[in-house]
Parts: sequence; structure tokens; C-alpha cells
Amino acid sequence: MQQSLESLVRMLESYRGRDKVIRTVCYGSQLVGGVLTRKAETDASSQRLGKSLLLFSAQLSHCRTVLRLFDDLSMLAYSQSYGLGASEEDAGVRWISVLTNVADQLYYPCEHIAWAADAELIKVKSDKWWLFSTVLWGTSLLLGILRSLRVLLLLKKKLKKYERHGEDSRHSQLRRQMRGELLSILSSMADLSNAIHWMPPGFLWAGRLPGWLVGLLGTTSSLIGLIQMNTSDHEPSDSTES
Repeated sequence: MQQSLESLVRMLESYRGRDKVIRTVCYGSQLVGGVLTRKAETDASSQRLGKSLLLFSAQLSHCRTVLRLFDDLSMLAYSQSYGLGASEEDAGVRWISVLTNVADQLYYPCEHIAWAADAELIKVKSDKWWLFSTVLWGTSLLLGILRSLRVLLLLKKKLKKYERHGEDSRHSQLRRQMRGELLSILSSMADLSNAIHWMPPGFLWAGRLPGWLVGLLGTTSSLIGLIQMNTSDHEPSDSTES
């Protein structure tokens, strides 16, 4: 119990960890709140609790938006350090990662403008800027899925090579990496489903997902993120190159 508490405190003390916890609570509140308000047969107290959870979820979402006002420089530093991906052995992984970094870098200013417009700090309509940010987020997620699929293919080839040469010592490491990529795909697909939901009506299933399902998809993605973060903190970092 004490160890779990200390682990949670360490996570909350870091910006990245705190954001993941807030995201999980945000979508979890939307999930439970959506379920409670959806059922017509629930009593008045459950309806009130459901609406309160939805309001709480909206406030946490707004909190994350405000905190992302300060993410541009860290994203820029990461993009500069990655550059054109000279350290990557595979050209496909390299260029997908570069395009992902471009989409992520452009996402932040678009969201900042949309937030400032909603806050009436600037005199522009926020709708198109929210749309731009959603499109960029969805593009980044789609590219992330493609990258993970490419990495999985490369890891599978390496696994077969090591099996042919009898190098069993690398099997567990490669399989662990493959599991991580599969989790990343699942997480990105859940988020991509929500991104499409927030697109203008008429685009695929935009606007058609019930609130509880949006919460379920977001909670699933958030929990995977927490698992991956906890795993990376307790295991040596692995690389697809060898």
C-alpha cells in the first residue's frame, strides 16, 4: 500500500504523470457520468451525480487545455533533437516520425488560438481553429498507428532472424517491444475514434458517439498510457534498432 502511494505521488509530481492521471480521471468521469445520465430509469440523485461528473470532466479537460499552453517549447525541443531521424535505421519509420512531429508541433498553436478565442482574448471565431487542431490530432494518431505497424513488421523480422541463429536471449525483449507497439496501436485507435467523433457532422461517425462511449474510449487510451509509463519507469528503455 505504501509503495503504491509513493508511486502515485511520484507520478503526480511530474508534469507528464500528472497529465496522464488528470486525463484518466477526466475520461473516467465522463464514462460514469454518461452512463448515469443516459438511463432514464435512474433516480434523481443518480441523475444529479451524473451531471456533476460530466461537469467535473469538462473542467478537467479545460485544465489540460490550459496546461498545454506551455508545451510548445518542449515539443519544439523534441522535434529539433529528432531532426530528420538520422538515428533511425528504417526510412519508413523515420519519415512517419518526422511527419508526426510536424503535426504535433502545429497542433499546439491551433489549439492555443481556439482557446484564446473562446476566452475572448482575441477577436476570432474559435470553430475553425478547433477543427484544425482536431484534424492535426487525428493526423498524428493515424501516423502513430502506421509507425507502430511498421515497427511491428521490423520487430517480427528481427525475431525470425534471431530464431534462425538460435539467439533466444533477445526473444523476451523483442516480444515485450511488440506488446508495447500493440498497446500503442490500441490506444491510438481509441483516441482516433474520438477525434473523428469531434469532426464536423457528416464525416464518418462524427457526432454520433454517445458520451459514455467517448468516455470509455478515452479511459481505455488513458489507462494504456499509464501502464506504458509505469513500464518504462521500471524497465530499461528498448530500441527497435539493434
